[in-house]
Amino acid sequence: MRPAPDDDPAAPAPLDVPRVPTGHPGVDAHVARLADADHLATDGHAEVYEDVHRGLRDALTALDARPGPPGPSPAHEHRS
Repeated sequence: MRPAPDDDPAAPAPLDVPRVPTGHPGVDAHVARLADADHLATDGHAEVYEDVHRGLRDALTALDARPGPPGPSPAHEHRS
């Protein structure tokens, strides 16, 4: 006997996890993608999570790659 669709643990079901905007459009787009898992059976969640993780990791890497403020010039380092 198969479970009723509402009783099937693998059936799509919204997770109802709140998603709060971060103010960073790229990050917000990746976090919003988590809503796609709400419409997938549980065996499809990993693909969404991996995609979101990859996108967030790339966004953080891009922040590290941005040039920061210039450091002190070498001439100033050895003054006495």
